[in-house]
Amino acid sequence: MSGTINKVMLIGHTGDEVKMHYFEGGNSIGRFPLATNETYTNRTTGERVNNTEWHNIVVRNKAAEVCEKYLKKGDKVYIEGRLKTRKWQDEKGLDRYSTEIQCTEFTFLTPKAEGSAPQQPTAQVAQAPESTPVQAPQTQEDDLPF
Repeated sequence: MSGTINKVMLIGHTGDEVKMHYFEGGNSIGRFPLATNETYTNRTTGERVNNTEWHNIVVRNKAAEVCEKYLKKGDKVYIEGRLKTRKWQDEKGLDRYSTEIQCTEFTFLTPKAEGSAPQQPTAQVAQAPESTPVQAPQTQEDDLPF
């Protein structure tokens, strides 16, 4: 393959409110932390292990304003974007690096009743009318290996 790909998909909970920065010309940028969790059982000790990974999310312009308006700390959100590493210097003049997710798409996953974010489903599921029963096809034997 001659091309490359830089794509990130995350589902997690916001760790803080969206922090907005406005620039001349009307552009804006919003930043917020997103936590994703991993849970597994350690094979040697049998202990349940929980790991939280924090991601720095960056949203631009109108999308940033929408996130600022509807996302609150603790809300669940789907983020799609690309990785971007920025180089900067600290107060001592040392080079530092920050890796961010440049958000290109998002979907709020917290239902309205649980938080302030509106529920925005990503797809509509067609449903059969109530008077028409939906039945699964009848099979005599399963050929599935499990």
